[in-house]
Amino acid sequence: MNTKRDLSKNRQERILDAAEILFSKHGFDGVTVRQISKMANVDIALPHYYFKSKDGLFRATFLRRSEILNIERAQELKSVLEKAGDNPARLEDIIGAFLWPICRAQENHDPGWSAYCRLVALVNNSSVWGKRLMTDNFDVLVCQFIDALKNAMPDAEEKDIYWCYHFLSGALTLTMADTGRIDNLSGGICHSDNVGEAYERMVDFFAEGFRRICLKN
Repeated sequence: MNTKRDLSKNRQERILDAAEILFSKHGFDGVTVRQISKMANVDIALPHYYFKSKDGLFRATFLRRSEILNIERAQELKSVLEKAGDNPARLEDIIGAFLWPICRAQENHDPGWSAYCRLVALVNNSSVWGKRLMTDNFDVLVCQFIDALKNAMPDAEEKDIYWCYHFLSGALTLTMADTGRIDNLSGGICHSDNVGEAYERMVDFFAEGFRRICLKN
């Protein structure tokens, strides 16, 4: 028998699921709370009751899966550093620890994860939301990865490492957006939903990119 707490959690999850899909397609300003309520099949008052405002709902939607990704990435990075021991970790391993959890999220074809990946891509390219939500939800972990990159390349200039991360972040979120543009550009040779191919190449591409820019000598 469902308790009131179970019913409340179920309603909240339905609201977040609907918000995730709609926000990922139309952005914050292109969605109304009424539309979210209708898709979630809940009373229109409930999103405000649980999340206080549309802004609060947007933040909660973004937070929900970021916590999962952060845990998985942190575990992978820890494993990479432990494996390296007293030696510098390989760039491929550090970058892989950053990318593979997202690859797995996209590969499972879960509609929720697909929507969330598109939402991250949208937010990361937004001058309004990008700094706030990406900083609040990902920067603590991103700084751990940047520290690992600094340790792997102790002679590199910090400026170069940060610029290379910036380029990595852009390529990653474009891949997360799954726009299908590469399908058209390549005449069907490449498919944006073949994420395994994309991430495998991304790891190698950026490992060499970091070496080229950061290890000039």
